[in-house]
Amino acid sequence: MRAGKMAAAAVQLWGLLRPCRALLFLSQFYILSGGGALDVERSQPPAPAGKDPGPTRAFTVVPGAAESTDIPPYVMKCPSNGLCSRLPADCIECKTNFSCVYGKPVTFDCTVKPSVTCVDQDFKPQKSFVLNMTCRFCWQLPEADYECSSSTSCMTVSCPRQRFAANCTVRDHVHCLGNRTFPKMLYCNWTGGYKWSTALALSITLGGFGADRFYLGQWREGLGKLFSFGGLGVWTLIDVLLIGVGYVGPADGSLYI
Repeated sequence: MRAGKMAAAAVQLWGLLRPCRALLFLSQFYILSGGGALDVERSQPPAPAGKDPGPTRAFTVVPGAAESTDIPPYVMKCPSNGLCSRLPADCIECKTNFSCVYGKPVTFDCTVKPSVTCVDQDFKPQKSFVLNMTCRFCWQLPEADYECSSSTSCMTVSCPRQRFAANCTVRDHVHCLGNRTFPKMLYCNWTGGYKWSTALALSITLGGFGADRFYLGQWREGLGKLFSFGGLGVWTLIDVLLIGVGYVGPADGSLYI
């Protein structure tokens, strides 16, 4: 009877030990996995938050209409501290009078444009001055006072001599009335590099074989002279005369050099 009671007590004790062993196993597993390590960062109190700087303000830079450092394009043509009367036409503004007498000396009141500096005869800065010039329009200037566009599509050796429409621009330091850019009809005067002396020498020496015509780019006439032996000499003599007086020129219509 006593032995039976002891066996029942042992079974109850074993039943109590099983949950304890499970709790011990779980605690060891938790420690080995690092869960039990002290978290220093968590243990420390949070740092006090900094003072709120307040709302930020954004600034937008609006460029001015005209900066003081901007340089007008015409200033590049205007020499600094030079005589006002010698400034280019793009650097000054004058009160012109179109009722002046053509070819006669005339004076106009002029002022320099902004950002342009010039001096008078005594090297003193000035903004207003008197300009002396000849009364004439820009298209009436001599050919040396303006520059014109060229053309390579017209015939220089023709009768009558051909002209072409060119656009001309007055040189910077020349003063005149009216528009400084104007159209003008000019004679064809371009050259392709052919020499008159070379063409004449070939016509005299090898003209019977058409060498002069081949040199001038007239290959059809050159073949005709070659196979006809210079037209039995007659064609050769005629070409010598025509090239000598300049009537026969390059095939591209250019002038001799």
